[in-house]
Amino acid sequence: MGRKNKSVNRPVMPDVKYNSVVISKFVSRMMLDGKKATSVRIIYGALDLLKAKTEKDPLEVFLKALDNVKPNVEVKSRRVGGATYQVPIEIRESRREALAMRWVINAARSKSGRGMDERLAAELLDAYNNTGSAYKKKEDTHKMAEANKAFAHYRW
Repeated sequence: MGRKNKSVNRPVMPDVKYNSVVISKFVSRMMLDGKKATSVRIIYGALDLLKAKTEKDPLEVFLKALDNVKPNVEVKSRRVGGATYQVPIEIRESRREALAMRWVINAARSKSGRGMDERLAAELLDAYNNTGSAYKKKEDTHKMAEANKAFAHYRW
């Protein structure tokens, strides 16, 4: 973040197939080495697999899965005197969405075997059903915040 001017959030164009801004953001987050076409192919493949597995609207399943993974609070380190406290803070919506996407992508990447589209579809399905690595990460974050609730008065 710059010292002089506040950075502006540029509007994100919706994706072609589902006309969704969220999928467009997900594509950008998942992209490696500027290979956007590969990222798009993987995500559309995963959504097609979701449609086959759940027989529901894949966009609806995708959005619900992301919603299930979004954290409400996180902990930040705050130094007071000589001690460092983990202070729970509420998260703004844009960061919640970014963390959810990052956690789903990292969980899919860490799985072994199969293609990335299958791993991503499996992780999204797990998140939709409130299970899986990304959902566990959210639960761990909430537990950490709950455990450090006593330091909430150090918020800034």
